[in-house]
Amino acid sequence: MSLERVLIVGGGFGGLAAAKRLREAPLDIRLIDRHNFHTFQPLLYQVATAGLDTADVAYPIRTILRRRSNIRFIHGLVSNIDFGRRSVILEDGAALQYDHLIIATGATASFLGIPGVRQHALPLYTLDDARWVRNKVLAALERADNDPNGAGGAAVFVVVGGGPTGVETAGALSELIDITMRHDRLRLDPLRTRVVLIEGRDRLLPSFSAHAGTYAEKALSSRGVDIRLNAQVASVSPTDVTLVDGQVISASVVIWVAGITVDGTLASTLPEQLHGPGGRIQVESDLTVPGHPEVFIVGDAAAIRPSENNVHSGNATRSHGAATLYPQVAQVAIQSGDHAALQILNRINGQRTEEFVYRERGVMATVGRRAAVAQLKHGLVISGTLGWLAWLALHLVYLIGFRNRIAVLINWVWRYFKWPSGPRLIVGDIGYKPGAPEVQCPDCPHLKPDHQ
Repeated sequence: MSLERVLIVGGGFGGLAAAKRLREAPLDIRLIDRHNFHTFQPLLYQVATAGLDTADVAYPIRTILRRRSNIRFIHGLVSNIDFGRRSVILEDGAALQYDHLIIATGATASFLGIPGVRQHALPLYTLDDARWVRNKVLAALERADNDPNGAGGAAVFVVVGGGPTGVETAGALSELIDITMRHDRLRLDPLRTRVVLIEGRDRLLPSFSAHAGTYAEKALSSRGVDIRLNAQVASVSPTDVTLVDGQVISASVVIWVAGITVDGTLASTLPEQLHGPGGRIQVESDLTVPGHPEVFIVGDAAAIRPSENNVHSGNATRSHGAATLYPQVAQVAIQSGDHAALQILNRINGQRTEEFVYRERGVMATVGRRAAVAQLKHGLVISGTLGWLAWLALHLVYLIGFRNRIAVLINWVWRYFKWPSGPRLIVGDIGYKPGAPEVQCPDCPHLKPDHQ
């Protein structure tokens, strides 16, 4: 008797959590990803700002799964999903049948249709993005050092989006400027070399408590970051950012972390009525696709709504009048991936599926060395050095791979006691821009900003 087949599309937090839960089950499991490595996305900003190397935040998927005899990894790009035939089609034409499907494709940068953003701003969602941002940032600093007047040039880094990634990136950039001026002896004009952080709402870290947002604003301001709240981007050009109110900000590099949307392949295979806020796909309370109980969507791609029984959740977000949804963060992806796998086990054991209950374990953001804010359960907020240590501990726990943990720990300890650290290398052609692929979904509703 053949085993039931489970396909997991995506090797991120959600996909790996599902695979881990199913590792001992009598199932034929295939995990598909376009990359042969897992990326620890919460630390991409450190790669982008030359704090860590790419190998520190990536780990081979085959190595993760090598002791799982019932799981096979397939390196491939999904081009279509045929829900009627229960088939996933790869770019090379191969068709993989399934009895159960877990879609954990994550998300990609959304440029929100704003003129010039796709062409001139840099997303920060993949390892390629982070490496590209690092090259452009370091190249901008080198150009500023070559100012023909000899008095020191200027580099202005504009970060759009005041959520955790934007706050962490802005803080790390301010420290990078300090490193290059004091330790690498770059001749930079300190009055004109700066970081600008743009946020569309009235405070930073909108999904955190007001206290956490205030702490982040004060900590960044003390590091010289120019914070613009209630500011909306109207357009981006090769040399500046124009705001809706008419202000023009000169920019050497624009880093875009103001919104994400689902993968275009997934969006185009599902009817428009299932497209929710930010392009996320509406799911039932057990995370299945309406009308397709054998298909689960988890993580960033899913529009997961808290239910009345979801008493352990405390960090749902409200976006532009949309119904409350859970944020697109690693903890939601991990727990939803694990939940989907448990429901498959329930089904093969003849049991009913259960609704997803998210258990909030806290959210964190670091502003720089010895400065972070951690919002724990029951509203407890810790900040400063204690918050930073909590942030370090949590990220080391979830970082996959023993070698990765040791490398990152050594780097962070060195950074704490001795400054500077990190690979400030420009590698590759800085004229290449990976960016985010165009979402091919003409029937999708207009995407709105999630975090700007």
